[in-house]
Amino acid sequence: MDNRAFKSLEVFLQKIPGISPPLSHGYSSDGQWWVKFTIDIDNPYSWQVVQELGHILNYLSLNERLPTVFKPVSPPPYLNGGPRDFLSWVIECSDKDFKPGAIAKWLEGRMPQPVDDTTQWELDE
Repeated sequence: MDNRAFKSLEVFLQKIPGISPPLSHGYSSDGQWWVKFTIDIDNPYSWQVVQELGHILNYLSLNERLPTVFKPVSPPPYLNGGPRDFLSWVIECSDKDFKPGAIAKWLEGRMPQPVDDTTQWELDE
């Protein structure tokens, strides 16, 4: 898998409220891959974004789950600092045949549309 395989997913993710560059990605020799990014915790849509991504990527269907995991990652806070500067999020895929572009399509079809229009996102009051 080359870096071009990640382009559509990264372009889509950058449209989501609170997600901004830089994004990073990688893959292993066995075809597993990941995309890492930050979500601005001061963005009013940040927790809705986390909830949407968590639902789609982790538990869209109990019977037919995607081969993905969405989770937070962080270096040791006691050595670096708090979540504003050091909390990141990662999408990991364990299926070499499930490409990043497929995830972009799954997300696009299930998230508020258009994803970059914040009037389509509900805020918790």
